Amino acid sequence: MTHAPTLPASVRRAVRDGLLRLADCPPAQVPGVLEAISTPGTDWRVSHPINEVRGPEAAASAAFVPLKTAFPDLERRDTIRVGGVYEGRNYVAAVGTYCGTFRHDWLGIPATGLTAHLRYGEVYEVDTDGRILQANLLWDVLDLVRQAGLAPLAPSLGAEGMWPGPITGDGLRLDPSDPGEGAASIAQTLAMHASLAEFDDAGRLNRENLIAMPQRDHWHPKMMWYGPSGIGTTRGLDGFVDGHQLPFRIAFRRPQGTFEAVTAERRRHGAGHYIRIGDGPYSVTGGWPSVYAIHDGGGFCGMPPTGRPVTMRVMDFYLHDEGLIRENWVPLDMLDLFRQMGVDVLARALAKV
Repeated sequence: MTHAPTLPASVRRAVRDGLLRLADCPPAQVPGVLEAISTPGTDWRVSHPINEVRGPEAAASAAFVPLKTAFPDLERRDTIRVGGVYEGRNYVAAVGTYCGTFRHDWLGIPATGLTAHLRYGEVYEVDTDGRILQANLLWDVLDLVRQAGLAPLAPSLGAEGMWPGPITGDGLRLDPSDPGEGAASIAQTLAMHASLAEFDDAGRLNRENLIAMPQRDHWHPKMMWYGPSGIGTTRGLDGFVDGHQLPFRIAFRRPQGTFEAVTAERRRHGAGHYIRIGDGPYSVTGGWPSVYAIHDGGGFCGMPPTGRPVTMRVMDFYLHDEGLIRENWVPLDMLDLFRQMGVDVLARALAKV
């Protein structure tokens, strides 16, 4: 049996403790905490409009000090935290929310004075001591815009709102999981990905064919798909097809062919996975970016086709339950995607203030 490489408990706990220190400390202490938990050359890749900075001082000034100033009582609430090794690199990946009182404007988004939750998917490459070597932080800025009462895009086809934690209640994996189970989890995810890559969009793209094609062999009958704000949450394969998959595939023409050929074409355009891990009943994939496509169809978030090439910064967190994929949490940098489509979502939202 193939086994997935595991991550020691000591590394998992070191990363957890460091991230909690970062969330809990006052703004003035952020640079020092970042210096302690990361390296001077750490790349911090954060959702648009923050994007990419290097080193603890830059990460403090661009990302964390403004966030903690806007939310003085900020706390970190992970619902999923898993670990693994891919291509010799150690990873800890998490889904959750930064919770706090939105006291001061952030990124131009007007403060509400109310409790708010900034949803995140975060993947950290770490060394053997748990120090961060690279950080990939997909913060759902658009969802905070929604919580501020602004609506810069067409209504989501799925349901908006907070993402629940895993139905199994075991998402915080502080100890190594069974490596065979982890290997089976990521293998199932990649088999499902292959079915999506190899589906003939040009000749067979309709609702019935998407529901009937081999992806159905991998999804649980009660599957939940949790998308970013602007897309929303769906339930069941038919809900997933109606609420996201079909309109997405109509809007974005992607490379076609075998899974290997599609992967190679994505790489040619700078897209692909930097993480593929299995940790017990969980698996994680992600890329910065992972998707390449041409936006030549209409309907996505109410947008007409632009004909522009786009890439997408995406993470996928999967729960495998009863032999199938039961839940899928999908952080996606929507503001960066719309930037490539010629739309400044924040400017559009703030124009309504």
